[in-house]
Amino acid sequence: MPKSDIEIAREATMIPVADVGSKLGIPSNQLLQYGPHKAKLSMDYVKSLQDRPDGKLILTTAVTPTPAGEGKTTTTVGLGDGLNRIGKKAAICLREPSLGPCFGMKGGAAGGGYAQVVPMEDINLHFTGDFHAIGIAHNLLSALIDNHIYWGHEPSIDSRRVSWKRVVDMNDRALRQITNSLGGVANGFPREDGFDIVVASEIMAIFCLATDLHDLVERLGRIVIGQNRKREPIYAKDVKGPGPMSVLLKEALAPNLVQTLENNPAFVHGGPFANIAHGCNTVIATQTALKLADYVVTEAGFGADLGAEKFFDIKCRKAGLKPDAAVIVATVRALKMHGGIAKDDLGTENVAAVQEGCSNLIRHIQNVKSFGVPVTVSINRFITDTDAELIAVKAAAEREGVKAFIATHWSDGGAGTEELARHVVALADSGEADFKPLYPDDMPLRDKVETIVKAIYGGNGITCDSAVEKRFAELQKDYGHFPVCMAKTQYSFSTDPDMKGAPSGFTVPIRELRLSAGAEFIVAVTGAIMTMPGLPRTPSANSIFLNEEGQIEGLF
Repeated sequence: MPKSDIEIAREATMIPVADVGSKLGIPSNQLLQYGPHKAKLSMDYVKSLQDRPDGKLILTTAVTPTPAGEGKTTTTVGLGDGLNRIGKKAAICLREPSLGPCFGMKGGAAGGGYAQVVPMEDINLHFTGDFHAIGIAHNLLSALIDNHIYWGHEPSIDSRRVSWKRVVDMNDRALRQITNSLGGVANGFPREDGFDIVVASEIMAIFCLATDLHDLVERLGRIVIGQNRKREPIYAKDVKGPGPMSVLLKEALAPNLVQTLENNPAFVHGGPFANIAHGCNTVIATQTALKLADYVVTEAGFGADLGAEKFFDIKCRKAGLKPDAAVIVATVRALKMHGGIAKDDLGTENVAAVQEGCSNLIRHIQNVKSFGVPVTVSINRFITDTDAELIAVKAAAEREGVKAFIATHWSDGGAGTEELARHVVALADSGEADFKPLYPDDMPLRDKVETIVKAIYGGNGITCDSAVEKRFAELQKDYGHFPVCMAKTQYSFSTDPDMKGAPSGFTVPIRELRLSAGAEFIVAVTGAIMTMPGLPRTPSANSIFLNEEGQIEGLF
């Protein structure tokens, strides 16, 4: 019986976080320690690095996810360890896990097997308190808005047109739509409200895109929280939000440093969802890592149609980043599901299904290439994979002019990615990268959405009702230069999660447009996607408990 992720993590031999930092030349007095194995870098030190040259930036992305699992975070960790094993000065940059998925369906998000970041329990739970700071800063603004309305302050807010919701870092469908301020005059003016999950909050997006504290405060002030009766925008700065919110976020903004199981440096900071937000770790952590390491491996959530597209079109565009290479993670199991095989039948060899499912991998390869970034494929090997199935995946990648490597980091750690790591170095050092976003800033918003649907998803276009068309026109006036952030199911190129493989000929219904003026993008909500998830019939929380020794069990 193989050991669980939490058992492996618990047996890890961690070194002091100061020793981890020393591998990147970070002085120990520039680390704000949270115990022996977690630390934040001082922002003064981060600022002092600005004039250093950047290392090479490598993105880890994946095929369209399935319940069979792909192991993107595990591959990011394993590749980082592999790069260090072959003598390179490398670091990884990951997002912080949300408590919602930890106690919902997904479980933890710190890697797996022998390719994990540790301390695993801390990272998956409260960590350094960043998410709590983001959630309370968001809800402080909510409280200021309702207090502003209650006292009748100027500028006057139309309580019917408050667009700012509240947040909680838990999957809780009962909070999607609520009515607040009930109970009489003393409690304010009743109005419809709702909750999003913290990782879908605009505060999270701002936190992850801000370049420093000053930029953070400026972005917070530009948040549009609603309208007055003339339908003119009301901003967070109008209710005096940015000052106190920035006080709550000041410490959180400093990047977190931890280690892999092989004691290599890992920055874990920020955590927006990729299906309803932009799905990347903080710009500050990525830029800091690039100043300290020669090679930086980061990930973007879910498949390349979501996370990678947003990494390229939002994060890289806004932060001026130029990725040097990309790794697409695939598994035989996931490709079988894209080839029409049920999860219960994945243990039986089926080369034809793998070949059919490779249509999904091929489209992702073509999409990433279209951004001018050289690509390789990492096949995250499972014990049930057969040689014939693995050969089929390699052959599909090679037909696209891309090398695919079998990686065994889950069982072997960095030793299982050495061949992949050498090829990634060759790609990153080749000078082949000629990064360009998918669309220019001055393309109309509606055309940006349609371009993503046609060029990345393989669809025919979008459909909108008259209200959404009107909203496109309204937003175009002042925010037409913003990129768009698609909120879409992660399980398909389309908005139908059951359409596997590489579907085409579909249209994408745009249900709603949301302005994120502080984050500087427009969210296009498609299909039935929810910004507040619900728990599944049997949530992971049912199996998480403290054993008799007081140790956590069931967190995976």
